[in-house]
Amino acid sequence: MFRSKLILGWIVFLLALHTGRAAWLLIPMDETQHQHLKAYGLVYHALTKGVKVKWLLNYRGGAFLMPSLDELKNEATVKDITFEEITDAQALQILEDVESPARNTHAVTLEKPPKIAVYSPKDKMPWDDAVTLALTYAEIPYDVIYDEEVLRGDLVKYDWLHLHHEDFTGQYGRFYAAYRTAPWYVQRKREMEALAHKLGFAKVSKLKLAVAQKIRDFVVGGGFMFAMCSATDTFDIALAAHNTDICEPMFDGDPSEPGYQDKLDFSRTFAFENFILETDPMVYEFSNIDTTPVRNVPKDHDYFELKSFSAKYDPVPTMLTQNHTDLIKGFYGQTTAFNPKTIKPNVIIMAVTPWNGEAKYIHGKKGKGMFTFYGGHDPEDYKHKVGDPKTELRLHPTSPGYRLILNNVLFPAAEKQKKKT
Repeated sequence: MFRSKLILGWIVFLLALHTGRAAWLLIPMDETQHQHLKAYGLVYHALTKGVKVKWLLNYRGGAFLMPSLDELKNEATVKDITFEEITDAQALQILEDVESPARNTHAVTLEKPPKIAVYSPKDKMPWDDAVTLALTYAEIPYDVIYDEEVLRGDLVKYDWLHLHHEDFTGQYGRFYAAYRTAPWYVQRKREMEALAHKLGFAKVSKLKLAVAQKIRDFVVGGGFMFAMCSATDTFDIALAAHNTDICEPMFDGDPSEPGYQDKLDFSRTFAFENFILETDPMVYEFSNIDTTPVRNVPKDHDYFELKSFSAKYDPVPTMLTQNHTDLIKGFYGQTTAFNPKTIKPNVIIMAVTPWNGEAKYIHGKKGKGMFTFYGGHDPEDYKHKVGDPKTELRLHPTSPGYRLILNNVLFPAAEKQKKKT
């Protein structure tokens, strides 16, 4: 009975998308794909046209199945995206195989393109953001918003929010020791203080806390948040320190509150708890959440491994870990990876470094929404430094590290799946 209903369901799906021609586009995402990153843009474009797409989890690297519309086929051809034209019968057979109880595979329907916002300062900073590079290369549209837009409630316009390389604690990235006289640092501090005063806050740390709380409300209300590098741990640190001052005078003009470590409220955080803050403002580190200071591995041995999940029973982490390889080369950031001892037990660790067990990629729920934290700054720039040129993704069109970012971009499109989780 169940098998008959399943087959009938696939037939209804195929007929609903049928365009008068017995052909489908199968976009493989295994090693045969020439343009993994561009393929995500093709899927997003199809969704904007009202075309539903099947995401075939754990099948050929997380392949996509869509109608063979001329527009989509031409776009794939122009962008060198590998595709295969298949018949209705072949498509039905693939869908049956993917839903076989004997296989750790599953088909998820992507229905609606998520509205995307990137939290980032409007002016150019001396570093680039991997997510905006990925979105631009894949040709996926997004809006740039910052503190003013967040505080006036603009997050309700969006489904998915990325946090730029940011310091939500108000300590200016802890760049004080090395860059306090650099023109960009001096200008940034001046601009942020002016913005805080304009918006009615006495200190930047208070402004950033208010922004973090608005973002928290966005997620609790059903939004999706993706963060990388220092936006991961500083977000939780700011929430935990909502009732105490952890900033020294060079950051906010007055001393920190005595005993602030014991006043942290871990019930407010998303992913981390029981972490110890770095008290020396001259140290380029926020807390022991980040594993950067204790890493000791040669570059050619630095990689992390994606965990395997049940596609049918754990579709969310399965979607977020779709890739053509389970081993991905490591990369540094201000926050490189996460100390597993500081991760809350209800948070899913989706990737670890085998040599020391640090967590690279984690996911969790908060209220009605979800969040994903990805350690490191740029998957194709091992140690991206301030002032380094941006990564040219045309040189890395199959980057497995960047694929994890784009998995998160498409994830909210699976609306029916979202309601099940």
